[in-house]
Amino acid sequence: MKNVTITLDEGTALLARREAARLNVSLSRYVGDLLRDRLRQSRQYELSMRRYLALEPVRLGRGEEPYLSREEAHDRAHLR
Repeated sequence: MKNVTITLDEGTALLARREAARLNVSLSRYVGDLLRDRLRQSRQYELSMRRYLALEPVRLGRGEEPYLSREEAHDRAHLR
């Protein structure tokens, strides 16, 4: 593990200490877990976006047929 010094304003430090105490972990562990989770989410989002952008475009048209009209697209007769 690597030790890192961070600077927090008093309000943030107080809230972080309270949350760490509520979870029964040290402030250091709490901040480390937050960073790890945030970085993991960021990596997962980036990977997902790359996979999505690598997909072939999907044709929205229906071949030779014209697009639906606004009324057809928003018809909700089955809900009435």
